[in-house]
Amino acid sequence: MAALRDVLLSIAQTPHRLRRRALVTWTPAQEMNEVRDRSGARMKRRLEWYDLVALGVGGMLGAGVFVTTGRVARDTAGPAVLASYVIAGVSALLSSFCYAEFSVRVPVAGGAFSYLRVTFGEFVGFFGGANILMEYVLSNAAVARSFTDYLASTFGVKEPNAWRIVVDGIPEGYNALDVPAVALIVIITVCLCYSTKESSMLNMVLTVFHLLFFAFIIVVGLWNGSARNLVRPHGLAPYGVRGVVDGAAIVYFSYIGYDSASTMAEEIRDPARALPVGIAGSVLVVSALYCLMSVALCVMLPYNEISETAPFSSAFREKVGWRWASSVVGAGASLGIVASLLVAMLGQARYLCVIARARLVPSWLAKVHPSTGTPMNATIFLGFCTATLALFTELQIVFEMISIGTLLVFYLVANALIYHRYVKVGANRPLHVLLFLLLLTLSSLGFSLSRKIDGWCRWGMALFGLISIAITTIFHCTARQDVAGPPPEWSVPLMPWPAAASVFLNVFLITTLKMRSYQRFGIWSLVIIVFYVCYGVHSTYSAEENEAVNAMIHHSNLDTS
Repeated sequence: MAALRDVLLSIAQTPHRLRRRALVTWTPAQEMNEVRDRSGARMKRRLEWYDLVALGVGGMLGAGVFVTTGRVARDTAGPAVLASYVIAGVSALLSSFCYAEFSVRVPVAGGAFSYLRVTFGEFVGFFGGANILMEYVLSNAAVARSFTDYLASTFGVKEPNAWRIVVDGIPEGYNALDVPAVALIVIITVCLCYSTKESSMLNMVLTVFHLLFFAFIIVVGLWNGSARNLVRPHGLAPYGVRGVVDGAAIVYFSYIGYDSASTMAEEIRDPARALPVGIAGSVLVVSALYCLMSVALCVMLPYNEISETAPFSSAFREKVGWRWASSVVGAGASLGIVASLLVAMLGQARYLCVIARARLVPSWLAKVHPSTGTPMNATIFLGFCTATLALFTELQIVFEMISIGTLLVFYLVANALIYHRYVKVGANRPLHVLLFLLLLTLSSLGFSLSRKIDGWCRWGMALFGLISIAITTIFHCTARQDVAGPPPEWSVPLMPWPAAASVFLNVFLITTLKMRSYQRFGIWSLVIIVFYVCYGVHSTYSAEENEAVNAMIHHSNLDTS
């Protein structure tokens, strides 16, 4: 009866608790000390800058080229998929700068969740963290299923579902059970529970072999291909500029992984030096490789003949006629996918661990194992979720939800960096910064929507593009950046331009996604909000109130003694 009364009392106090908790922020010092101490044992600082570069490269290589390139080249952008990768790469590089500065300011494992929480408050942090977690789990499930395709092609199997168990009676798209994908996720989960350093060393070995394998594909593909395939049968951009831009939003999925490097901040010996090099450097390396790989694929085959599943293996088998090379491609792609999964699952566990430290999810997920120094509970829980999705769900269904959440989080982080640079709490009013961010978002949205309205396209895009440049120029000239001051170790140069460009590009790419992406994202957002209102706000309120009471009692005891 008492428990029921407590529940009813909590429900009645929900509006009050929301007002108290939703916008509460933590300082970087609190995140790095008292919040981090809630995990019990601390993660071990055993990683160097080269570990971080390898983790960033390994986390991105494999997923993008082998999962999205063939589909985008065939159905969305044609041979101009190269331009799609350039647009996505520029956007990812700008976002990586924002991540790098924040990771130096707040060197904890929470990534975007921590950055948004110290800037915009608990609710925005949780919303961003929950979205990035969704993207990780979905993308990891997609990559694990593509591992089965490439592993089968290694042994010359062409049928996509040959190594899957098709079950009658289950709806189409969910009835091809992928046991090899589940087995791979289980093995990686066990490795990640054991040790971060050993997992990093395994990733480094896999990444070195993978880079050699990429070089083989690029050289052989360009040598055996024909430049005529870039313009036939319907030109370089058969789907037009819109297809190129739509393709950029889809291949942005390829860059999920570089933010994993920022989640390793607690385990790096010299965060100020290693994080900028690891995050931004890995994006540059991977962008160059993605562009070369997409060109190699498109010169080997006309875009309309590219296979949707295992496109590189099919291209070597059908065009070049090297069946052995097809097996090599399948084996190399499989290794790359293993490295990509290893890093992504490493990052997703640390996101969940820090969200649990904030008590927005059950606190047992925050525990760090004292002997291994890894967030074991979070790793096992997310490994189970990823394996379940990989077992049932087809790639196309997963693709429809990937990208929108990631782009939204990167958009929020860019806004947070501008706010953090130009606002110092208690010293100046944030109104002018918030007004600039609102106007920049609206002008970016106007530019993006003008592309979709007949007759508005050219002058609308020009008008809103000039407005975006003008308001950024005015803000740059009038705002005092030295009020908040960048960190002395490393900061994004030429602010606010890189962060403003990141905001602009992320808004632009979000508007290119299909309506179904918005519908499913809306459902997920509703789930996040309901969970926060029903559990998160009550959990954090109760915990913080108890801590405040305990602190008062402690100080009272000290005074009386």
